Amino acid sequence: MAIVQTPHAAVSARPRRPARDTGIDFVRALCVLGVVLLHSIMVGVTVADQGPVFTNASDGTAWIAPLSWLLQVMPLFFVIGGFSGLLAYRRTRERGGTAIGFIAGRLHRLLRPAVFTIAAVGVGLALLTVAGVPADLIATAGFRYGQPLWFLGVFLLCQTLLPLLASAHEGAPHRTITVLAAAAIAVDVLRAVTGLEGLGFLNLAFVWMALQQLGFFLADGRIDALRRRTRAAAGFGALLVLVATFASGLYSSNLIANINPPTGALLLVGVAHTSLLSLHRERLERFSRRPRVAAFTGFVTVRTMTIYLWHMPVLLVMAGVTAVSAMAVGDTLPALDSAGWWAGRPLWLVTALALTALAAVAFTRFEAQPAPQATASRPRLVVGVLSGLIGIVLLLVLGTSVATALIAVALLLSALRLCSQEKTSPSPVTGVLVPA
Repeated sequence: MAIVQTPHAAVSARPRRPARDTGIDFVRALCVLGVVLLHSIMVGVTVADQGPVFTNASDGTAWIAPLSWLLQVMPLFFVIGGFSGLLAYRRTRERGGTAIGFIAGRLHRLLRPAVFTIAAVGVGLALLTVAGVPADLIATAGFRYGQPLWFLGVFLLCQTLLPLLASAHEGAPHRTITVLAAAAIAVDVLRAVTGLEGLGFLNLAFVWMALQQLGFFLADGRIDALRRRTRAAAGFGALLVLVATFASGLYSSNLIANINPPTGALLLVGVAHTSLLSLHRERLERFSRRPRVAAFTGFVTVRTMTIYLWHMPVLLVMAGVTAVSAMAVGDTLPALDSAGWWAGRPLWLVTALALTALAAVAFTRFEAQPAPQATASRPRLVVGVLSGLIGIVLLLVLGTSVATALIAVALLLSALRLCSQEKTSPSPVTGVLVPA
C-alpha cells in the first residue's frame, strides 16, 4: 500500500523561508503607494459659475486604461494578504493561540484606526454644515470618502474567514481555489446573461477570497517550487487571456472598471502579478535590503491601514482648499485633462504623498497598539464581525454623513468590545498585513 502524504506534511517538507520576507514587505509598500497615487490623480477640481465642482478626472479619458494596468494593484495586495495572513495564523497556532484569537486580533487592527478616521470625517462634515457649505458638496465629499472603504470591509471578511479557508487549503488546496475561482466566473456569466448588475457584487467575496487563496500557495512555497518556465508560462498565459477578454469586449480594458463590481479579469491580473513576484522574488529581497528602500518599506509597513484610511480625507481637504483658494483670488483652474492640468499633476501628487505621510505619522498609534486578548465566545465573535461589516456597508451604500458616521462608529466600537475584554494584554498577533 502506498503511503499518502498529507498536504500539510508535504508543505512542511519544503524548505522554509525566513518568517520576515523583506521583499514581500517592499512589494506591499509599493502597492500602498500605487493606491494613493491612483486615487490622487483621479481627483478633479474645477470652478464653475455656481461654485466648485468635484469630479472623477479620469471619466471618459483615454489615459486611465493604460494607467490602470500599472496601478491596479489590489489583486496583488490580496495575494500578499493571503501570504502574510496564513503565516501569521500558523504562528499563532504554534504559540498555542486559537482561531478566535487570530480573528479578534485582525478585527482590532483593522477597525480601531477606522473608528478614529470615520469619527474625524464625521466631525469634519458637521463643521462644513455649520459653516454653510452647500449640502450637495458635503454629500459629494462624504460619497468620495466612503468609496475606498470597500477594501476595509472585504479585507475584514477575508481575514475573518482565513482560518476556515486555511483548513480547506491544507485539506484540498487545488479544489478550494478552483471552486472559488469558478464561482467568480459563474457570477460574471450570470450577470451578463441576466443583465442584473447587482449579481456582480457577489464577487466581492469570491474574487478576493480566490486571490487570498492564491497567496496561500505562495506562503507554502508551492509556487516557488515550480520550474521558472512553468511560472513564466502561467503569467504570460494569464496576460494573453486578459488581452483576449479586452479585445472581445468580455471585460473592460480599464481595470478600475473591473473592480466595481469585481470581475474575473482581476483573477487573471492576480495570476500575472504573482508570477512576476515569484520569478523576481530573490532579486526583490536583495533590493529591499538597501537602506533607503528598507526605510521606505519600514515606514509603510507599520502604517498600512492608517495610510489607506487617511489618504482620501487628505485628498478631499486638498480639493477643497484648491477650490476655495481659486475662488478667493478669482483664479480659473485648468480644465481637466488639459495641458495645464497635467503640468500641475507632479506637484499635486507630491503634496498628496507628503500630507498623507504626515497624517500617517500623526495617527499611527491607533494602528500600532497591541490587540487585546480575545475572550469572546464564537457567537460573540460572529456578532462582532457582523457589526463591523454592517457599519462599513452603511457608509458604502448610504454615503458618509454626520448621521451615518455616528452610527458606523457606534457599530465599530460595538464590534471591538464584543471581541475583547476590558483589561488588555498583548496578543500574539501583531499585525494585519505584516508577519510578526
